[in-house]
Amino acid sequence: MSEEKYINALIHSTSPYLLQHAHNPVSWQEWSPEALERAKKEDKPIIVSIGYSSCHWCHVMEKESFEDTAVARLMNENFINIKVDREERPDVDQIYMDAVQAMGLNGGWPLNVFLTPDQKPFYGGTYFPKPGWTNLLTNVADAFENNREKIDQSAEGFTERLRLKESEKYKLEGDDHKLSNSEMNLAFANLGQKFDRIDGGVDKAPKFPMPSVWQFLATYYHQNEKESALKHLVFTLEKIADGGIYDHVGGGFARYSTDAEWHVPHFEKMLYDNGQLLTLYAIGYKLTQNKKFKEVILETVEWLEREMLDQSGGFYSALDADSEGEEGKFYVWSEAEIKELAGEDLHLIADYYDVSSAGNWEGKNVLRIVKEEEKLMKKFDLTEEAFSKKIKSFKTKALEKRNDRIRPGLDNKIIAGWNGLTLSGLSESYQAINDDSILTLAKQNASFIKDQLIKNGQLNRFPDKELEGFLEDYAAVIQGFIKYYETTFDWEYLEQAKVLLRRTDEAFYDETENLYFFTSDASESLIARKKELFDNVIPSSNSLMAWNLVHLGTHFYDEELINKGKSMIAQVSDLLVQEPEYMSNWAATALELSNSFAEVVIVGEDFEAYGKQLNRQFIPNKIVTGAREERASPLFEYKSAIDEKTTIYVCYDKSCKRPVHTIEEAIEQME
Repeated sequence: MSEEKYINALIHSTSPYLLQHAHNPVSWQEWSPEALERAKKEDKPIIVSIGYSSCHWCHVMEKESFEDTAVARLMNENFINIKVDREERPDVDQIYMDAVQAMGLNGGWPLNVFLTPDQKPFYGGTYFPKPGWTNLLTNVADAFENNREKIDQSAEGFTERLRLKESEKYKLEGDDHKLSNSEMNLAFANLGQKFDRIDGGVDKAPKFPMPSVWQFLATYYHQNEKESALKHLVFTLEKIADGGIYDHVGGGFARYSTDAEWHVPHFEKMLYDNGQLLTLYAIGYKLTQNKKFKEVILETVEWLEREMLDQSGGFYSALDADSEGEEGKFYVWSEAEIKELAGEDLHLIADYYDVSSAGNWEGKNVLRIVKEEEKLMKKFDLTEEAFSKKIKSFKTKALEKRNDRIRPGLDNKIIAGWNGLTLSGLSESYQAINDDSILTLAKQNASFIKDQLIKNGQLNRFPDKELEGFLEDYAAVIQGFIKYYETTFDWEYLEQAKVLLRRTDEAFYDETENLYFFTSDASESLIARKKELFDNVIPSSNSLMAWNLVHLGTHFYDEELINKGKSMIAQVSDLLVQEPEYMSNWAATALELSNSFAEVVIVGEDFEAYGKQLNRQFIPNKIVTGAREERASPLFEYKSAIDEKTTIYVCYDKSCKRPVHTIEEAIEQME
């Protein structure tokens, strides 16, 4: 087992994940020109092992294999061993994840890939138990020694596949095709075939929340008034909020559930999930006024402020799944603990949260809601107010009790893109419920991003490193700034969004494919320069950019930006209809453009109050801007308050309807 006497080169890292491996007997190195040059000089194959600090199976493989001196000896003698934090280097992770999938293997983390000395992949996989890992190391070392020609040939083949352009790989058409209503209906129907009608979400396990899928449903409902879309959206949001994937004591969501019922989470909490889920539940609340959604928003924001907020205003990356060497130990409960907290309300709390002496997971209880509140109120003869009071009292006591436990590890990296997603979530949440504490957090976060991550028009991925952001950082921050501007009408942030968009066009855009590279032209040159196309747990950076181009282009009457966004969507239209689950963010933006796209300008003394009122509605196919008086912006040209009353202009393609003085009239014009 690992002892303190072992110290490798990772001891100089700032990454919490890499520091976790700094005392392994494996001679780990960071991804660097020096490590890659050493592989060439010694003519050794490279092991690239990629993970992140809150990854449970990364911890398991470390304990089983990387802390074992015999395994370490095998690795050190035959390989150059490189550890990569996927959150620091998503560009490296993206290339070798694609490579493993091209090998016909499932992707995931830890990701362990074998490369030739010139970085070309020839074999890989995810988690390997110790015996399998030891055998693989022996076989790969032998093959590299005795069958080098075959390995080089295989690596060359995989590398060529990695270098294929997206247009070649997916037969993208560079036309101006506009998706018709019938095509969008087909996309919805194709997605609907995968719905889980019993437990919500899509019909498979493990289950990820996949926020962009459900945002597509919200937009589809808004555009088509299809009740089945709203029904499954609300059903899914309720099921997720009731499940063990949601932290009923402290707020916030775990990364996914291991089962189809949202019951047992993979307990780590990621900032990017929670930022997006704030947006999703805010949209859900705008559409339904469901009090459960409001509660989820408030509790998740409280968790963010309590456990994830740096004093700078930035948010940390993740909380580990494990504490004291056990997955989920911080979050689960015995019946005895619940009895101590609930007292005379034990039967009510146990019924509500599915608590039993046997437990509902490995002898312990993952809190989840399995019974309807109305039925429990009737059973225990409680009014709604009395019931809510008892549940809130229990949650307060449980949180205090849990705070005495040894906490899961915190990954305190502050990542630009994930903060951008969270800024969007906070902005949407404030729009939905107008809670001032949420606005305060959003202001702090927006200011942090602007002041500490943007230098000379360039976005850094981290505040403490001179590493330019990747496209996912730019795309999420630009969207966050647009949404924050439309929430506060603080013009500086819309201007900043424009500055960042200019940088992406200069350094990331590929004119030959009308898509953006994941890395800037100033980034380290790797064996392939990738483009992110498919929406997953996080929407693809290109789909976010298409949204940004359309919305920011409309704000500034910039036809070139708008047309570029429309063209990006047009060329993925066939994929969008065929695979809506993995093109859902593209599909939502396509839906916004399928009907008229509104330009809403509010001018006058009460512009902020009017903006708040409008933003409580879910109207995705619009931009909104406001000021006390005419601003030096094309949207405000020839628009002013009429008769000294705050005035709203609803315009379509630069042609305006009759000016009105109430939000109700403006919404009627948009309908």
